[in-house]
Amino acid sequence: MLNKTLMLYNAFCKFKRNMVIEMTNDAVMMQADEHPVIQENKIILFWSVTVWLVVMNTTMFNVALPSVLQELSLTSSTASWIVSGYSIVFAISTLTYSRLSDFLPIRRLLTIGLSLLAISSIIGFLSNDFYWLMGARLLQAAGAGAVPGLAMVLAGRYIPISRRGKAMAFISSAASLGFGLGPVFGGLITQFLGWHYLFAITGLVVLLLPLFRKLLPIEDVQKVKFDMIGGLMIGVTVTGLLLFLSTFSIPILLISLVAAGWLWRHIHRVKIPFIQPSLLKNRQFVKLLGIGFVAFITHFSALFLMPIMLSVVFGKEPAAIGLLIFPGAILSAVAAQFIGRLIDRFGNMPLILFGQSFLLIATISFAALGTVSPFSILFIYMFMSTGFSALTSSISNEISRIMDKSELGAGMGIAQLVQFIGGAFGVALTGLLLVWQVALGEVASYRNIFIGLSSLIVLTIALFISYKRNKKVNR
Repeated sequence: MLNKTLMLYNAFCKFKRNMVIEMTNDAVMMQADEHPVIQENKIILFWSVTVWLVVMNTTMFNVALPSVLQELSLTSSTASWIVSGYSIVFAISTLTYSRLSDFLPIRRLLTIGLSLLAISSIIGFLSNDFYWLMGARLLQAAGAGAVPGLAMVLAGRYIPISRRGKAMAFISSAASLGFGLGPVFGGLITQFLGWHYLFAITGLVVLLLPLFRKLLPIEDVQKVKFDMIGGLMIGVTVTGLLLFLSTFSIPILLISLVAAGWLWRHIHRVKIPFIQPSLLKNRQFVKLLGIGFVAFITHFSALFLMPIMLSVVFGKEPAAIGLLIFPGAILSAVAAQFIGRLIDRFGNMPLILFGQSFLLIATISFAALGTVSPFSILFIYMFMSTGFSALTSSISNEISRIMDKSELGAGMGIAQLVQFIGGAFGVALTGLLLVWQVALGEVASYRNIFIGLSSLIVLTIALFISYKRNKKVNR
């Protein structure tokens, strides 16, 4: 009996020592996770500036299209390919860079992207005909896709969870600032210097390349067989969808659907597919994609409608329109650091609901008060831009938390791709709804569109509740 008691006592002491050792190791590992492995503040600051320039490059060139049409003697349908082509290549390259980051160093991929941006900016600055201009814009898009795609991968991979929300919010606010400043800068540069100088502004990103080369971590290269067929099918699918949104051509839609079916069959047959099937079967991930998709539909629809409302209803000039939209973009940028701190302190769930609530308040207010005064649009957009920044930041952070490291690059890439398609879909659908409701008059058309957007946000709130409930069950 005494021997058994001694044996039990010794076993208990051994178990206790092992538990202490294990808890000590866990504490050391947690401290290691919290210790920065990169110079976070510098990298996030420089990356945010790059995101700002890249996003601004997209929006400010749209303002210059009338000047391009006149100078190069182009038709509207021909000039539309400058915007559509950029959108298609940008969407595909964003996913491609994100997926390649699972195998290749971020530093190398960003170097390729920024180098393409610099080369294309020189070509665009010197271009004097449509084909050189078109080629420059496509090459720009191929390089620009590296910036937003790799930003979230970098944050998810190297920044600890306790500070990741602040980093993602800062990057997202830089994008919002780019959307707001793009029309203002684009109009001023085009009016006083000419549209060629828009390429010079974008080319400034190459000055940041030496800093990124110095600050970004050195990573190993994984030698794998890259799924070229899967990437090609993604390209055909996305290209078809975006072209369908602008042309509503049934043959193009059918080609896109066939490519999507072929892609789904293909990724189940290869060992390392371009997109892991497990991602698309992850219901929680798909729910977050849906929330982000509607957020981008709402924001881009508003960005498309606000200038039209300010011009048609209130007779505002382009410069005045840019200045009325500008405060909302600035507020989003200023609020970014507070949003990031709230995410890090309280988690993603409250901020997702906060963002959805602000988007809902903004769309309802646009429907009720958007045509009362131009200043009502100014103040309402402040709510929308802040809610959009909070929602997109918290969604990106949540995706980085639920993704396995082996799926992080592809997961972030798919999220950005879906969000980008949401933005394109929102603009195309809004334009179509304006045409369909022409008999109702402008005021009624704008009100109906914003009521429809409010209904979509209510649906995503229900989707978020389902996500939150399932997350508690799976704990």
